[in-house]
Amino acid sequence: MPRRTTALLSALLVAALLGATATVQAQFRRGGGGRGGFGFTARTARPKDFDGLFHFCRIIFRYSPEGDGNGWSVDWPRADINLSIRLSELTKLDVSKDATGEPNHLLIHLTDDELFDCPFVMMTEPGGAFLDEAEAARLRDYVLKGGFLWADDFWGEYAFRHWAGEIAKALPPERYPVIDLPLDHALFHTLYDIRRIPQIPAIDAWGGPGASTSERGRDSAVPHVRAVLDEEGGRIMVLMTHNTDFGDAFEREGDDHRYFLQFAPEGYAFGVNTIVYSMTH
Repeated sequence: MPRRTTALLSALLVAALLGATATVQAQFRRGGGGRGGFGFTARTARPKDFDGLFHFCRIIFRYSPEGDGNGWSVDWPRADINLSIRLSELTKLDVSKDATGEPNHLLIHLTDDELFDCPFVMMTEPGGAFLDEAEAARLRDYVLKGGFLWADDFWGEYAFRHWAGEIAKALPPERYPVIDLPLDHALFHTLYDIRRIPQIPAIDAWGGPGASTSERGRDSAVPHVRAVLDEEGGRIMVLMTHNTDFGDAFEREGDDHRYFLQFAPEGYAFGVNTIVYSMTH
């Protein structure tokens, strides 16, 4: 991509995010609740929820006592809503919305038939996930048929090893190895030109501008974008963002202006690229 075009896209991204921040802040002054809840009631998707437009689909999973994570609902629902809003602002993707204009974001179990109506699904803090045999089989069928899973926000080597063991139930590593995605891969350049892997900490772990972004010190010092590819054309089936928390860049964009300026532009550039890639490959 020419540098002039890249610079223009970057400037437009920052301008669009800044211009809509007040709207997003106002939208979420309505709820209480803990991290991820914010007064919303969890309800899994039903067939009538699908209208042919884009839905942000989040996977509900069980927690493993041997794992390392805080469960499926971390960053839900604000990350799901905010990223959907930004997609509708920054791309021509048709995002499903309700009568009030709020994006229709959905919750899915891996064993739900509605999984196959979602070309894109996300899991947060997969370092604590547990997949049984039926769930692993469904996930394998889903990604082999063209589905795309983004697993985000797990920190340190223990969490990664645990997740690697769970995803191996669906995609054995001897056939579907986990690789580090090179920066020249198409995902990094689908719309925005991404030249580095940003490390985005949870806002509660962030010490302010200039502070370390590693949540677990040396054990999570280097952020990774890893993937499992299909055997035919090298399509990404599973994307893993390790030692970084893109979900908080979406969820917390209206909570602290300094946090927004430091992390939201790179976070949304990657998020938009990821969804556009998933919908076009």
